[in-house]
Amino acid sequence: MEGIYQHFREEEYPFIDQILEITMQVTDEYTPKLTDFLDPRQRFIVQTIIGGYDNIEVAFSGGTPFTERKRALIYPDYYTPEDEDFNLTLFHIRYPVKFTTLSHQKILGTLMSLGIKRDIFGDIVNLGDEWQFFADAEMENYILNQLDKIGKVNIMLEKWPLDEALQVEQVWTGEMITASSLRLDSIIANALHLSRQKVKQMIQAKLVKVNWKVVENPDFECEEEDILSVRGYGRMKLMQIHGRTKKDKIRMDIGFLK
Repeated sequence: MEGIYQHFREEEYPFIDQILEITMQVTDEYTPKLTDFLDPRQRFIVQTIIGGYDNIEVAFSGGTPFTERKRALIYPDYYTPEDEDFNLTLFHIRYPVKFTTLSHQKILGTLMSLGIKRDIFGDIVNLGDEWQFFADAEMENYILNQLDKIGKVNIMLEKWPLDEALQVEQVWTGEMITASSLRLDSIIANALHLSRQKVKQMIQAKLVKVNWKVVENPDFECEEEDILSVRGYGRMKLMQIHGRTKKDKIRMDIGFLK
């Protein structure tokens, strides 16, 4: 599997190493292994790696069919995964709805301030006034004991059955664009109909993220399944890269989150 690295970015090599190590454990011990929560790009990498093995399979779950962040269960082909294998806990947030509002950013910031790594919890889900989030079940007691406020708002955290999770589907609208390269500034400029100069300034001002990480380099090379977020413009997904046009432009499908 040494050749796998050439298909991915250098900064993704440590993650690839981690997945290869887990896969070797599954092969040697013939028993399933579970990862932390993964973003879509990481899941794409996992599927690519597992696709090179004949007797190993992978399944994903983040609590509902619609979650963006999911855990991967890498398992021998004799095994049949169960929901319990993913070790998920669903938390429902009770708070004074009439007097305050919560936001994804506030909840995420509070969880991170508890010293919890981002890959230990999954999606933060919202429907109307209701807020829930998924986490690694091994962190359940710690989170219940530590989380009683979000910002300045007093809250009460409740563990709910997974089948009572909010079913919130993300809707992506697709559009084909052409760009001179897979550079971050080129893709954003063409997708949002902005000048390259303006996009470069936004990137250098730390207003752009790729897969939830700030990228300050305009010539960062994008890949399939990357999630691009631009402050003030929302999120995009590089869904598929096609061939080149007669004018040597790259055709690609971009999804926009409604």
